[in-house]
Amino acid sequence: MEEQERMLRLWFEMWLQRADLGIVDIFSSDAIYIESWGPEYRGVEQIKYWFEEWNTRGRVLQWDIKQFFHKEGQTVVEWYFKNTMNNGTVEAFDGMSLVQWDPEGKICFLKEFGCNENRYDPYEGGPIPRFQGGGAAWF
Repeated sequence: MEEQERMLRLWFEMWLQRADLGIVDIFSSDAIYIESWGPEYRGVEQIKYWFEEWNTRGRVLQWDIKQFFHKEGQTVVEWYFKNTMNNGTVEAFDGMSLVQWDPEGKICFLKEFGCNENRYDPYEGGPIPRFQGGGAAWF
């Protein structure tokens, strides 16, 4: 478990530093990575390309790990994420990643789940719900 947590902390740190500190060392060659809002990357080379390309368009400002859960070759990590894009857009949300490990101890599957940080009570004004905005931005 300590090694798995170390690898996930390293992955988050890579984004904060905007530096590949060993992507090929933590992801299996045929790994699948699914972002919370839909994009899916197949293979460590595509994950590496996405990492490098994304960092030309934006910057991760914060990616804080809150806690880990481990069970039979899987880890769930709860986190808070915030980034800014070169066009000035800022995104922030709570999230979790479901991680599966291969027999060599590398990440072979990672799926992110996001939760909007702008929460509210739609029944605050009475029995008829009043929803804010026009729906989820990344789902």
